[in-house]
Amino acid sequence: MNATVSDYPGDRQCQVDPNVLAVLPDVAEVLEVKNHGESPWARATRVRVSVGSHGREALKGEFESTSAIYSIAPDFCPEPIAWGTFQNDPDSHFYMCKFHEFTKGVPEPISFCEKLARLHSSHTSPEGKFGFHCVTYNGNLPQDNTWFDSWEAFFDNGLRHVLKVREERAGPDPEFDALLPPLFEKVIPRLLRPLESGGRKVQPSLVHGDLWCGNAGITNGSTGEGIVYDPSSFWAHNEYELGNWRPERNEFATHYFQIYHSHIPKSEPKDDYDDRNALYALRFNLHAATLFPNSRAFLQMATEEIRRLTGRYPEGYTGEVN
Repeated sequence: MNATVSDYPGDRQCQVDPNVLAVLPDVAEVLEVKNHGESPWARATRVRVSVGSHGREALKGEFESTSAIYSIAPDFCPEPIAWGTFQNDPDSHFYMCKFHEFTKGVPEPISFCEKLARLHSSHTSPEGKFGFHCVTYNGNLPQDNTWFDSWEAFFDNGLRHVLKVREERAGPDPEFDALLPPLFEKVIPRLLRPLESGGRKVQPSLVHGDLWCGNAGITNGSTGEGIVYDPSSFWAHNEYELGNWRPERNEFATHYFQIYHSHIPKSEPKDDYDDRNALYALRFNLHAATLFPNSRAFLQMATEEIRRLTGRYPEGYTGEVN
């Protein structure tokens, strides 16, 4: 086939690197090298490129995440092709997948939520654990995907890691830091432990991990059907995915929740559902506070939510919750 591929860092037109050509399927001729834009941490192109050791691990994580999603729901993400390092520039790395032209907007909810529920319903995590077999990146934020038997333990560990990276980038914040002990000692056990108590068990679901409107695109303008991309996956409680839908800025309105839960009911105890969703949304706001350390807005949102939740659950977990 003929191929159109992307430029790598720099504004000049360039020859396609031999290692990219080696993994392109059935290329007879390269017709054009074209840039399709960029993000703050990687060029958003048909061949995605990042630099440095973090760039290498981020693209590996994206390939492994997309491959995992594709193995379960091949109609819900681009087909992953390969990832690797440029032969002519060992500090530059690439990730390649099938290219899709997108129509502006958020995918229509009926087919989108059915595909997402299908992804979440495949409980095939290795040994039934929570985590992932490699580091995955939310933007330029590496996630700690260490395997855990318990969802509460995995969530606690992952959130502590996010907070550690945030402090490394933004510096300490004594007022905010004072709020963290009751969050970890009271709120997280109170909201997550009941999911795994009283005979209840969380089945690990593969999540996209960063499912906001900027990582979903419409591939069919007539029907509104779409796919997801740029994942930072791990095996999680399926409702974790919906934490990123809570902020209005992410454009997944209430009816997306409703249609999703027509396929997968809310976990018990259902009375905790909204605050669980708020706790999961808190982590996504802390992701944003870490990605944009010079902005106080996301940290302020997180601060207000922690105060609300700690005020609501001052006693923490005191036993089984019906």
